[in-house]
Amino acid sequence: MAAVDRNAEALGVPRKQLMESSGNAVAGEVRRLADPGATVAIVAGRGNNGGDALVAARFLDEYDVSVHLLGRPETVTTDIARENWEALQAAEYDTRAVTDSTALDLDDPDVVVDAMLGTGVTGALRDPAATAARAMNDRDATVLSVDVPSGIDADTGDAPGVAVEADHVVTFHDEKPGLAELDTTVTVADIGIPAAAEQFTGPGDLLTLDRPAESHKGDFGEVLVVGGGPYTGAPALAAQAALRAGADLVRVACPDSVAREIQGFSENLILRPYDGERLTSAQVPEVASLAAEHDVLVLGPGLGNHEETLAAVGDLLEAYDGTAVVDADALSVVPNVETEATLICTPHRGEFRRMGGEADDDWRRRADSVAGFAADLGDVLLVKGPYDVISDGETTRVNRTGNPGMTVGGTGDVLAGATGALACVLSPLQAAAVGAYANGRAGDAAVEDAGHGLLATDLIDRLPAALWEDGQ
Repeated sequence: MAAVDRNAEALGVPRKQLMESSGNAVAGEVRRLADPGATVAIVAGRGNNGGDALVAARFLDEYDVSVHLLGRPETVTTDIARENWEALQAAEYDTRAVTDSTALDLDDPDVVVDAMLGTGVTGALRDPAATAARAMNDRDATVLSVDVPSGIDADTGDAPGVAVEADHVVTFHDEKPGLAELDTTVTVADIGIPAAAEQFTGPGDLLTLDRPAESHKGDFGEVLVVGGGPYTGAPALAAQAALRAGADLVRVACPDSVAREIQGFSENLILRPYDGERLTSAQVPEVASLAAEHDVLVLGPGLGNHEETLAAVGDLLEAYDGTAVVDADALSVVPNVETEATLICTPHRGEFRRMGGEADDDWRRRADSVAGFAADLGDVLLVKGPYDVISDGETTRVNRTGNPGMTVGGTGDVLAGATGALACVLSPLQAAAVGAYANGRAGDAAVEDAGHGLLATDLIDRLPAALWEDGQ
């Protein structure tokens, strides 16, 4: 939901507007549960979940409302929540800052609104929230929780410690998975988030990328790029993009006849050459064994379409059971191969047609075609175009970053490598969606700097900013 909120904001629907709609929905539920004149105690946390309830107080003038903020007002974590707290104080509502859990006094209200913690918080409640939860549970009041009962994991419905025992929950935009596990009444309120905030990729998708301070080498994955032979630039581009997209280690398996050329592109590349001038079935056992030692395989950049090579690609996919990003000529093998691998296929529209798909010029019809084809394959498809379409057959995303300058050769290799790195830490669908978004942003930044004479290498150094700026 944080990602959806951020994407909605990028579409022009500000979070402050969403908070107003959420608060109005909370107030509507209070009015449904109690008659005017009833006493209502709002217990608000210091984040946007609490901010929703602070807004609700302004819509409940016909009730006897008290607002209890858990913590010092100056520690409210978002500007919009703080603005709503200050608005209540300026209008002289009954507001109380609870800086000591023993000072919480709910009295005997008819309705208690639990707005302490939202969907982004997990783990057992700590004071003052834990004490407040017990106080709510001890009252005879009707308890209405905002978005999810505090102390309940929104994904699982589990409570690792004390949790609010809600009689009713008002949640926003969509029901959270964990709510289905609770014995409570759930109302899903439409707060005006456009469907496009979920369909189109946006800066909110970058929120999935996190780098804990205690991270260690290897935590963000090892990628093997299998490519090269007829071409040397493509595997080098893919490998460098994987590094720039956050993989900890990237190796390139290539014919020894081109290893020196590929190594020459960057000292950061680790080469694992095999005998010969191209990939053939004779090298598959060696390459498959190497691939099994990596988190993700990127297969295809620069391999070419020699009959022996395509047969080897099929053999390798049949022997491999990990996650693989498949690109370029290797894509032609996918529809006819039996594999236990999890595939992320990255064709442009011409390659998609050659795989057997229908790449309509209209992106909406193309999205339907891609979703159906992905469902038949049982894999993720990222079909590149002016609008990239990403689907696993159940969920379909559309990416609108990028520009005509990116028709230059090599940008697809950059995308394949970046997606491979992201697949080390994200689900296949997320990796493809974030990869497409970041690759397009990098291309947009390159065009802004250099015009439409951009090179694929221009994207690589811009990937970190495309992935980590605006999302954190």
